[in-house]
Amino acid sequence: LVSQRPAAYDLVLATGDLVHDASAAGYARLTAELAALGAPVYCLPGNHDERTAMARHLSGQTVRSVRQVDAGGWRILLLDSTVPGEDGGRLAATELQFLAAALAGEARPTLVCLHHQPVPVGSAWIDTMALENAGAFFDIIDAHPQVRGILWGHVHQDFDTRRGPVRLMAAPSTCVQFAPESEQFRVDDRPPGCRLLTLLPDGEIHTEVRRLANSPIGLDMASAGY
Repeated sequence: LVSQRPAAYDLVLATGDLVHDASAAGYARLTAELAALGAPVYCLPGNHDERTAMARHLSGQTVRSVRQVDAGGWRILLLDSTVPGEDGGRLAATELQFLAAALAGEARPTLVCLHHQPVPVGSAWIDTMALENAGAFFDIIDAHPQVRGILWGHVHQDFDTRRGPVRLMAAPSTCVQFAPESEQFRVDDRPPGCRLLTLLPDGEIHTEVRRLANSPIGLDMASAGY
């Protein structure tokens, strides 16, 4: 979807679970694929990534693992919510400190990105693997009214709601989708997609989900997990 109209996008945010096996070969292939999009790509780790390997391999000019991006009058913060060996997430004290410091004294509207959902999305099984210390996270968010949006991956489904003035959004997966509002793990038959964001100067966010017309041939829809 992005590669079809690269000039239409200022940047791409990749919100984790970028390489399933965290291998050097996997990150090399990922870098080649993302570099071909024609726009800068900023990445954060998911529970299937290995943060050290990811930071080492995604360090080029086009595809990078970064903490902060200032673009178009907005500040974009990318947090690491991963816990080694765990599917669920937690923001370490250093991540919370980084978030508070990056927001302190900042007037620009801000989008905060992480991998794990900080609120339940309505699928009981994946909500057991959410952000463990969401309370501490929202304590910082609530103290900084310039935060206008929070974006995450992990749940492999569309989610879009508000918490006061803050837009809460999940991006669908670029691979297999998870069925929404499901008590147990269940694959959705909708094709891969992405979330488009328009970050306006006044702090408003316009967003929509776009999907491929069909799922790619060879995508394993029968796997017991992803």
